[in-house]
Amino acid sequence: MNLSEYASCDGLALADLVRTRQVSAAELAALTATASERVDASINAVVEIYEDRASGVDESTLGDGPFRGVPILFKDLYHGEGGRRCENGSRLSAGWTVDADSRAVTAIKAAGFVPLGRTTTSEWGIMGTTETAQCGPTSTPWSDSHIAGGSSGGAGAAVAAGIVPIATASDGGGSIRIPASCCGVVGLKPSRGRVSFGPETFDPLSGYAVKLAVSRTVRDTAAYLDAVAGAAAGDPYAIAGPARPYLEEVGADPGRLRIGFWSSPWSGADPLAEVVAATSATAALLESLGHHVVEDRPAFDWEPFLDAMTAMWSANTSSGIDAFATLVDRVPGPDNLEPASFAMLEYGRTVTAHELLDALAYGNVVARRFAAYFARFDLLLTPTLGHLPEPLGIYPAKTDITPREAFDMWAHNESFLPAFNCTGQPAISLPLHQSSGGLPIGMQLVARQGDEATLIRVAAQLEEASPWIDRMPPVHAGRSEGGRR
Repeated sequence: MNLSEYASCDGLALADLVRTRQVSAAELAALTATASERVDASINAVVEIYEDRASGVDESTLGDGPFRGVPILFKDLYHGEGGRRCENGSRLSAGWTVDADSRAVTAIKAAGFVPLGRTTTSEWGIMGTTETAQCGPTSTPWSDSHIAGGSSGGAGAAVAAGIVPIATASDGGGSIRIPASCCGVVGLKPSRGRVSFGPETFDPLSGYAVKLAVSRTVRDTAAYLDAVAGAAAGDPYAIAGPARPYLEEVGADPGRLRIGFWSSPWSGADPLAEVVAATSATAALLESLGHHVVEDRPAFDWEPFLDAMTAMWSANTSSGIDAFATLVDRVPGPDNLEPASFAMLEYGRTVTAHELLDALAYGNVVARRFAAYFARFDLLLTPTLGHLPEPLGIYPAKTDITPREAFDMWAHNESFLPAFNCTGQPAISLPLHQSSGGLPIGMQLVARQGDEATLIRVAAQLEEASPWIDRMPPVHAGRSEGGRR
């Protein structure tokens, strides 16, 4: 198998080649390392390739699941693989090593994946762009001057550039869906409680945070969800399992659904004409596929929601950074934290219990309003982002920024996303469109809490009607020169 062939396959296609002995897991690991060598200098998506695994894979140790032999990269934010460094995009975490595999990593290995390294993330997962003092800026493979998104920016860029077919990701306010949109890949934020954070973590970001992956195809996303979904003892949420494997939903008839759509940012910012047009085109495509599509939006007040989210994020992040600093016996400060992170640390220390409870109570108000909307609609369609991927370098924070100012900088672009971290509903970003300048435009579909099945059925329907798998960005391992045109 050559590099071009490798980079054109999704994860299940590679697993099939391993199963039929047309290629070995060791060959795929070596190709992953070669792909990273050829393209990562252009995008800066990879923190580390594990040389011991890239140079040799003992296939007798691999799990016998659906992705047996397939390479995967871990987002470098509490990634959960024992014995490996995890630096959380931060100088404060430099050199830290995880003690033992998490429940999710155990499931990933049982599925047959070969973990081969770490991808870049924004510091502590806070920012919607991956530009850190620790690792530098990560760009989308579609443009060396535009962001890959965050906080899972390295994951999105690595998958889009053909380094791996799947990379792990997490989402506390859009951090799977933002890079999926910026990089032109598939990004599913699962329902709250669908994938365990156990055993060490109880309820990250007061329930806003979830974990899954970014991939090139809906079927890979569905099969990955099958592999990692499930609870660990002591998890705080109980959620019903699927009626059948999610992979079986790919190609299944979703029936005639009632779908709402909306394209203007909920923050009140002016919409970008190209994004509005892409949303309208997607709505028309859904209508042509037999669905009943109506322009209608859930109603909630953006500014108080942003105030509540700022208090919740700051309190949780501050607690997490202080706990980590105690664990590694380091003192967090401006010398090892970026300005936005340090501001959130200091502000979070001042958030009272009453203020945190008030923020969570307002989240309940938002969740109830969305529940009323989804009593009328099966799905909601929005743009993933209100604008195109933005230029690198515009978001590094000034030294005196407040957390509220940091979040407000993103309101014109990201207001479609964090409400669903609050409600706990599943949401997927699909790379259905591109701008006139060639940048990806993601479309977000949202379903009722726990209904990933409907989301996957319709996502697969859209993928078949408007396929994206053959799109190749300027930076891609499949190009003969392995780099930019």
